[in-house]
Amino acid sequence: MNKLISVVVITALIFVIAGCSSGMEGATADMAPNADGHTAKRVIATTVAATEIMDALEVELIGIPKSYKKLPERYNSVTQVGNPMSPSMEVVKSLDPSEVLSVTTLEYDLAPMFKNANVEAKFLDLTSVDKMNKEIMGLGNKYDRAKQAEALINKFNVKMAQIKKDTEGKKVPSVLILLGVPGSYLVATENSYIGDLVKLAGGKNVVQGEKVEYLASNTEYLQQANPDVILRAAHGMPEEVIIMFDKEFKKNDIWKHFDAVKNNRVYDLEEELFGTTGNLAATQALDALVKMLYP
Repeated sequence: MNKLISVVVITALIFVIAGCSSGMEGATADMAPNADGHTAKRVIATTVAATEIMDALEVELIGIPKSYKKLPERYNSVTQVGNPMSPSMEVVKSLDPSEVLSVTTLEYDLAPMFKNANVEAKFLDLTSVDKMNKEIMGLGNKYDRAKQAEALINKFNVKMAQIKKDTEGKKVPSVLILLGVPGSYLVATENSYIGDLVKLAGGKNVVQGEKVEYLASNTEYLQQANPDVILRAAHGMPEEVIIMFDKEFKKNDIWKHFDAVKNNRVYDLEEELFGTTGNLAATQALDALVKMLYP
């Protein structure tokens, strides 16, 4: 198809899209027994998705990421350890964690940092809803929160049963997913998280047979695929990226030949619902997608 983006460039782009008080008070509180009588482990979550999952599992944390997104109120007084893509090892080590949670999309760059700091890190695989559910169940078992984990997973199962019923017998739409960051954009394959959501919502990605999550854009090839629907995911600086997409679609004459453009089936995805890794907004994201794919 087209030439794959190099590992270095992909990593740099994912960094753009992958989204401090004293730690003594939080550390003291975290060592107190939980309501169930178990002593809480000293866990740091370095991404928003991991933080939200731990909140849903009702697990206390001693460290959370710094983010422009609103994090669970449970952790309002918890120490911030920095950006998910580059957490402060100094702050992390000062909190003396028993485990630090990140995601597999950041493992290549962060694993050596945690290893050098002698910090135990677990990289959650949130590249699909199914993999996220397995991670949730694993965390639930590890932190004595199996009941909470099962409730979260059941919520997804109920949603999937509803989608299957609502879309049964309908023509499957072909879908092109563009993942934009300031100044550039990639094509998301079905191996990406948003690609997985599209598949679960009953759509067929025009990019098939690839092993990577993202590819460089080749508009001529994509036009030949002629998708029924084009989804534009804006990350990093959403407003700026949407403006970039609008300019690209007006400036590059080839887009007007896409059926999706002719039929006004180009949709901008809300960043709060459509992250680059799995998150607890998946059920809401699926609801939104079904309306786009099956209007």
